[in-house]
Amino acid sequence: MFEPVILPVQLAWGIVLFWLALGFSSLFTQQTPRLRGLIFPLGALAALCLAGVGVIGLIDPASAIVLPIGLPDLPFHLRLDALSAFFLVLLGGSAFGVTVYSIGYFKDMERGSLALLAFWYHLFLAGMTLVLLADDAYAFMVAWEVMALSSYFLVTTDHDIPDIRRAGFLYLLIAHVGAIALLLCFGVLQGGGLEASGDFTFASMRLAEMTPFWGSVVFLLALFGFGAKAGLVPLHVWLPEAHPAAPSPVSALMSGVMLKTAIYGLLRVTFDLLNVQQGWWGTLALTLGLLTALYGVIFAAVQSDMKRLLAWSSIENIGVIVAAFGLTLIFYTDGKGALAALTMTALLYHALNHAFFKGLLFIGTGSVLHATGSRHMGHLGGLMRFMPWTAWLTLIGALAIAGLPPLNGFVSEWLLLQAFLLTPGLNQPYLNMVIPVAAASVALAAALAAYVMVKFFGVVFLGQPRDAKLNHAHEASWPERLGMIWLAAGCVLLGLFPTQVIGWMAPVVQLLTGQTLINDGNWILLAPVDAARASYAPLIFFGVLLVTVLLVFIWVRRIYHGRVRRADAWDCGYPEQTSRMQDTAEGFGQPIRHIFEMFMRVEREEPDPFDRHPRHTSASLDKIWFIVYLPIARLAGWISDQAGRLQHGRIQWYLIYSFATLIFLLVL
Repeated sequence: MFEPVILPVQLAWGIVLFWLALGFSSLFTQQTPRLRGLIFPLGALAALCLAGVGVIGLIDPASAIVLPIGLPDLPFHLRLDALSAFFLVLLGGSAFGVTVYSIGYFKDMERGSLALLAFWYHLFLAGMTLVLLADDAYAFMVAWEVMALSSYFLVTTDHDIPDIRRAGFLYLLIAHVGAIALLLCFGVLQGGGLEASGDFTFASMRLAEMTPFWGSVVFLLALFGFGAKAGLVPLHVWLPEAHPAAPSPVSALMSGVMLKTAIYGLLRVTFDLLNVQQGWWGTLALTLGLLTALYGVIFAAVQSDMKRLLAWSSIENIGVIVAAFGLTLIFYTDGKGALAALTMTALLYHALNHAFFKGLLFIGTGSVLHATGSRHMGHLGGLMRFMPWTAWLTLIGALAIAGLPPLNGFVSEWLLLQAFLLTPGLNQPYLNMVIPVAAASVALAAALAAYVMVKFFGVVFLGQPRDAKLNHAHEASWPERLGMIWLAAGCVLLGLFPTQVIGWMAPVVQLLTGQTLINDGNWILLAPVDAARASYAPLIFFGVLLVTVLLVFIWVRRIYHGRVRRADAWDCGYPEQTSRMQDTAEGFGQPIRHIFEMFMRVEREEPDPFDRHPRHTSASLDKIWFIVYLPIARLAGWISDQAGRLQHGRIQWYLIYSFATLIFLLVL
């Protein structure tokens, strides 16, 4: 007899059920400390297993199952192919480090609050996994709503604070506006072809022969719906509010993983479900991506709140990913298959990189917040001497997101720039003028991102403490350190072994573009187009860097040590330096604020000239909020006020309204 074979999709579904069971069990084990202490460790183990299932899914053929849940004629269809498998690895790998970190981060939380948070946390993980596995529109939208609602309750964990309630409401509002667009998108996909069967499965949608017009409608709806979740400008306004409001591990998952579910959906609809693609879609996505990247990094440069800075940085990185998506579409529709595979590889690589280094940075700020009680960089400084583990591990994330070799951020940005710089002549003449400008924009965004990370790390960890209370800052607990070590190791390994990672991603690139990035089998040298034109050897670079550092260390400590003379640093003639003489977060961002002030609404508070302890404060606000969203909010408020006048509290008027409505409907 043959033993039944367990499919990878069944394993993934089993992990979803396990997370759901963990979430519900947390509500009933709050009175039992030992059982309560197992919730997050078991959740972390499930995340690691999910990453393993994703690796199996990249090797094995696609597998699918139909679940006996849902509506009578609309059961849940689940499918695990190469695209889903890649994002499962991204989700599981990042969630493992964040969940291990959560063991220490949430250990001092009140039992009732911790039980609810653990419930929503694991429901959030299950919802994101179901989004990646869903193979019909019904299951996808249910999973999408589970993900949105659970993340809303996580964002509003501290719901007694009005600003957090306001941030949660804004997030939920824009999430549901985007969900409506996705519902319409799937509706057009299902009804747009002669072969549509009415079961709303993705398989039937692939058979729909879309005309260019209806294909464009589907793409625009998908770009709007998924762009609202990803934080594309001008749909980004929820992100700088929700990410800082959430607990740091939740912020890490939202930024590192949840935003990528939108990228997954965009890739699924555009390259898998649609059978027609047009070049102008790529131009539109490229333009929106570049605007988002530049807009995000400019606002990140002027922030003084750690988590708000990282939230704006997430907008910048999503912009880079969407710009790569647009460039892939341009190459794909222009018949440049090799370049389409290159840009798709850069897109997927950067999505994976961002999950690790942004997750690391968010949980690093969580440790700082736990130790100091402050997110404002103006109240921090000098923490490297009190929190060395947190500082050095956060430095790895900062260097990675800044795009410095040999870490992972450099690889994906270098691949994307190679695609821009090695672009041959395209069939559309205007694109030959746009592509160089786009390449310069990506380079500018990368340079400003490095500037932002110098500000972030320097102001928070270097220099002197700006508050006497910082002298009592404590290091992160060991579970927190282990979570940071896992994500930092991911940043290093993804940077040192790009050829292996690219080979592992080849099935995904093949599925989406029909071609893979060609490699000559050299596992040391990465040559995306031709070794004679451009190549990168990260292991050799790392070896040279390591040898150089060791030689300098030996020279200074062993050979030159006898001639070293120690003295105080030059202090501009003023011997009594204090932390107030250090560059502040506001001062560091002042040049960017002056250059790009036209995009901001700057509010300044000048100190009294006779104040013995003067303080200058300024806030750089998003103009899009005041130009687009605030008028809409005022209009909605005015309409609700006018509608409220209809409520007189008299039964006679309500009967008249009902009678008038009935007459109106009969006439029509």
